[in-house]
Amino acid sequence: MSESSPDELSFSLVRGDPWFRLQRAIGLIPSSGLGTVRRCVMFALVTWLPLAIWAVLSRRAFPGEVAEPLLQHFGIHVRCLLAIPLLLIAEAAGDLFPRRLLPYFITSGLVQEETRPQFLGIIRAAERMRDSWIACGGVLGLTIFLTLAGGYDSAHVHEIVWANSEGIGQPSLGFAGWWYLFVVRPIFTFLLLVWLWRLLVGIVLFWRISRLDLRLVPTHPDRIGGLGFLEDFPMIFGPIIFAMSAVIASRWGHDVLYHQAQVDSLKIPLAVFVVSMLVMFLAPLGFFSRSLRRLKHHGLLDYGALVGQHGRLVRRRWIAGEEIADAPLLQAAELGPVIDTVAMYEVVAGIRVVPIGKRSLLAIALPALVPMLPVWAIQIPLKEMVMKLLGALI
Repeated sequence: MSESSPDELSFSLVRGDPWFRLQRAIGLIPSSGLGTVRRCVMFALVTWLPLAIWAVLSRRAFPGEVAEPLLQHFGIHVRCLLAIPLLLIAEAAGDLFPRRLLPYFITSGLVQEETRPQFLGIIRAAERMRDSWIACGGVLGLTIFLTLAGGYDSAHVHEIVWANSEGIGQPSLGFAGWWYLFVVRPIFTFLLLVWLWRLLVGIVLFWRISRLDLRLVPTHPDRIGGLGFLEDFPMIFGPIIFAMSAVIASRWGHDVLYHQAQVDSLKIPLAVFVVSMLVMFLAPLGFFSRSLRRLKHHGLLDYGALVGQHGRLVRRRWIAGEEIADAPLLQAAELGPVIDTVAMYEVVAGIRVVPIGKRSLLAIALPALVPMLPVWAIQIPLKEMVMKLLGALI
């Protein structure tokens, strides 16, 4: 197999897209590296600091000043100081993991010489999809639409009652209220939609790769034909899931503490959220199911026949006492004794039909569940809750 250059195999979900190029053009992203720390600090200052300063100066920040001060609205602090930085921090994983995973398709032999041009073409197509200005414009347009369509709905009005200059329920907001509705929320929405587009790029990329003639190995010890390395892919999205979960949990926590919401009433929404996250972010791995089912089906037939032939020769020699003059199968070092052939067949029989295991499940489930723990801890003993979650996951 001819060598592929590093540039040919280099792919990032982040570098090169319009949002990345815009940030680099205005100096937010340096010429080398991602400038993650500086961007996290800048976005936190732009989103949260104006709200905090206005609330303090207007005496709306702390308990006793207004009915529901800024301090009690956890969702605003979490969105500005945790969720938005996490969406930026995730870019490091979105840049690193694809650079490590995609070349392994070739170095491991999964992609052979004859399919290498197709594989490289798939990577180039994914880059064009990632770098589409039309897609970026669509994300921006959707952000504007969602901001205007939901700009003054009841849920968001409640989050900024502390900024209401006339009292709860009156549509008259101070500076901080408008800043939250038309600066903070759009920034968070835009960054989240950018990541959903990147997820779609990854889904299309893996769907196309899964259609290649990959040289899967039935006896590979990872029990998924040599695709075990793909279980690292969902880790890219851990910070995004944590950010979404934290925003939801902070709003639920406010409702439980200050509006008598019952934790038990949140079980179904939590289950829907977790299942949605699992389906959405494990979808790219599911495309390899067809190849793995075919691998297992043919592997059981092929290795079943091989083990059967080996076993019959062993029986003829050691049970029936026959002299077998020419039986290369019995001398094959790679087969070994009977117990080794049985173990080889058991590996084939144990092939999982999707490259999803405990590691990939935890990479999605834990970021979805951990931010919810403080909410449940309000009404349920923390130790009991942690033990139940661990029992369900492990």
